[in-house]
Formats: sequence, C-alpha cells, structure tokens
Amino acid sequence: MPDPDPRHEGLAVRVAKLYYYQRLTTEQIAEELRTSRSTVSRLLSWAHEHGLVEIHVHDPAEHPGKIEALLRERFGVRNARVVAVPESTREADWLGRVAADAAGYLNTVVGSDCVVGIAWGTTIREVSERLKPKPTRNVDFVALNGAGTPQSIDSTFGTDLVQRFAANYGARAHAFPVPAFFDHPQTKTALWRERSVRRLLDLQQRADVLVFSIGAFSSEVPSQVHAGGFLEAADRRDLRRERVVGDIATVFFRSDGSWRDVALNARASGPDLELFRSRRSICIASGTGKAQGIRAALAGGFVHTLIIDEPTARLVLDDAKAPRHAASGAGTKASRRTGNNAAAKTGHRARSAASAAFAKAS
Repeated sequence: MPDPDPRHEGLAVRVAKLYYYQRLTTEQIAEELRTSRSTVSRLLSWAHEHGLVEIHVHDPAEHPGKIEALLRERFGVRNARVVAVPESTREADWLGRVAADAAGYLNTVVGSDCVVGIAWGTTIREVSERLKPKPTRNVDFVALNGAGTPQSIDSTFGTDLVQRFAANYGARAHAFPVPAFFDHPQTKTALWRERSVRRLLDLQQRADVLVFSIGAFSSEVPSQVHAGGFLEAADRRDLRRERVVGDIATVFFRSDGSWRDVALNARASGPDLELFRSRRSICIASGTGKAQGIRAALAGGFVHTLIIDEPTARLVLDDAKAPRHAASGAGTKASRRTGNNAAAKTGHRARSAASAAFAKAS
C-alpha cells in the first residue's frame, strides 16, 4: 500500500477508531485490514496531522480549569480556554502556545456550510501558521476589515491571512481591499454603497464564526494596528483623549465596552461591534499588555469564546471582583446583560487605570 494521502482519509478514520475506540493494537489492526504495522502507524500519524484525531487531557486538579470557571462566572463568557505557559519565558513564547491551542480548537468549530470572518493581526497570523488541514465543503472565509495604510493601499497582510485560512479548510477566500482607516468618513460611506463592497459587507454580516484578537497600545508583542503604520500621531492623541483601551478589527472601545461615539470609528473599516455580540466570536489573546483590552471586550459582551494564556487570564480577573456587564454602544444605555451600579463603578475604575497606562505608554 502507498504512503497515506487524502485518498485514504476513510481508511485513516477507520484505523483511528479501531485504535482509540476499540483499543486494538497496531498489530491487531494490521491483521484485520491485511496490511502492515508500519502502514497502520503511518495512517494514525496522518490522521493526527490532518485533524481527524485530537487528544484532550482532562485533569480535575488542573489550575487553568479553575481560572476558566472564574472567567465564565465573572464575565458571562460562554467558553474559556486558559493555556498553561511557563511564566519565566518571553510573552512571544506564550503567544506561540496560545496560537497552537487556538488552531486546534478552530478545527472543532469550522465545519462545512458556514461563513467565517477573520480580523487580521499579529496573533491571528500566529494562529494561521499553526493550522492543521481539515477538508470542508461550502465554506467562506471573509476579511472583517481592510489593511491598506496611508502609505500603500496594496497591503497583502490581511489578504494573505484570509487566503491561508481558506486554503487550510479547502474554502473560498474573500479579501477586503480597502484602507484600514479612511481619511474621511464621507469616503467610507460612499464606498460602502458600491455593489462590489456591499457584497463583502453582506458576507461579513452572514458570518457564523468570527476570529479575532484584541489590539493593545503597549505590549511585549506589538499589535499590528499600532506597529504597522496604520495610525497617525493625531489619531493616537484622539484615542488617548477618548480613553480607549483596545480595538477589535480596527474598531476601538473603552473600558466599559462602549464604542459608538469614538470618533475614529467613523473612519474605521471594521464592522459594528454589535455583530460580535450575536455570533460565535472567538477571541484569541495573549500577553499582559492586552489585559485591559480583554477585560473591556468581555465587559462589552463581544466575546463568546476566549482563548488566553494563564498569566494574562489571572491579570484580567485581578480587577474583576464582581461580574462585569456589557455597556451600550454609547456607554449610557443599559446593556443586553443585566446592568447594576456596582458594575458601573468597577468599569469606571478599570477605565481610569487603562487611561493612565495608555498615557504612560504614549
């Protein structure tokens, strides 16, 4: 029998079931299938490499599990995955582990007949480099925001990411070839009326799954939106004045999750953050510099699933002694979750702390 290839997917699944479900040895499987033990081993390896087999270890005493429960309890997030990392290593190493965990998790989420929105960034690029091939049918990957800079509209950063994700799942890729930030809100409004752009915006709204990270003003691993030449000095001053603590897909928000009246968002190419409240929104974030932004995104109700390293998760919880509740877009109305005065006071303290950190970093 030749080396395993995609044509042997069915046989690889059969071998995996015999090995893991029925507990047969490779020798017993080889006898049953009338093949060699080496072929069985190659089929098992192929099944692992192509996402047909995943191994989960459930340790009741595992510390990250307790942190996951606290994140769910205090922020109302549906799913939390806390990745254990050695705190003595660099945050870049933490990011690598979180990205690997996220890549494996995505294979349990992305299936046939769905639309997946991708927000470009440093973290999502790391995830794309660790994807494991999984064949699907009738799947679309669409960019959630443009990646053009004031220096060049022909940026390949966002396009390459979407194409890499789509290729991994045998899906269709849809780039969004517009600036990350427009010079004038009127230009964005006019372009959004074009049929070709409207088609992409409609596809974004149809997304079943959204994959993104949190942009941070200052972190050991720089966020692409801040390090890639997308923002002018005047933009950064405006964000500091408006007490912004992070962004999702180039849409900025404050510590209470409010975003609608942040001036720069009128020129941003990313979607209205309301979209993230009603979808399976998967936030992948690593690094202590992102803690304020992660906490704000949780307060805003923008996160369905959070994948995060353990030290950063502890920092997120450190200033969350009581449950947070999503703020309205303008930061004044009651959230879709039950709001209360205690949450408002907590949000005010977090916003003040975030503003001080941002002012210091700037």
